[in-house]
Amino acid sequence: MTNIPNKALCLAMAGKGGTGKTTLSALLVKYLVSRKLTPVLAVDADANANLNELLGVEVETTLGEIRDRMKTETPPGMTKNEYMEMHINQAIIEETGFDLIVMGQPEGPGCYCMANSILAQVIEKLMKSYRYLIVDNEAGMEHLSRLNLRDIETLFVVSDASSRGVLTATRIASLTSSLGVEVGKKVLIVNKAPKEVPEALDKQVREATEKTDLVFGGYISQSETVFTYEVEQRPLLELEESSDVVKTAFQIFDRFVPVKN
Repeated sequence: MTNIPNKALCLAMAGKGGTGKTTLSALLVKYLVSRKLTPVLAVDADANANLNELLGVEVETTLGEIRDRMKTETPPGMTKNEYMEMHINQAIIEETGFDLIVMGQPEGPGCYCMANSILAQVIEKLMKSYRYLIVDNEAGMEHLSRLNLRDIETLFVVSDASSRGVLTATRIASLTSSLGVEVGKKVLIVNKAPKEVPEALDKQVREATEKTDLVFGGYISQSETVFTYEVEQRPLLELEESSDVVKTAFQIFDRFVPVKN
């Protein structure tokens, strides 16, 4: 894939719940900001939204709430497109080097086709104002379709240090074809790994990359520091770059995050 002028490069995270993909999304924001590869737009597209907590910002409204209100609260004389675009721009949380928007809970009963279409159009327009777009996804990656994100530069597929986690990661990676998404690279990261990786796990990881189009990014060891930060509700942006988890994550990002001119 090639850099498209005036359009953000899309970097997406995917993985089953509990693998730490939101943690890695926060570390990816930290990486891009520290390397001055800004501005960055982060989208929390996981129904269990907590990327804002790891980034140390508060959320006042979600895109899901705006989408719900659009159906009943659009005032006379304003189109639904205008209503959605105005409120989505108001929902953007602006920070130094990065902005954040939160998708929120999935749709309730009723048809949301129009709202999702408008949402996709607004995101497409927003991408022209940023260098990178980071999407923290749910495992099924349905939000990629809702946002009409058809071109992903790097998809980081995050597994935990288990056979089931690696198997799930391979299944998630295969979903991109059925969604019609073009991906430059699919990178497998095994997170929360023990210091000494068991041979059986390492063998399964090698087989997963040999049999699929996944590229192995690396192991990231279980981090007591990250655990402490999350328990104390401290933003991961405050982690020292000298910490093991940051160094390892940054080494992976150095290899698989292309520099956007």
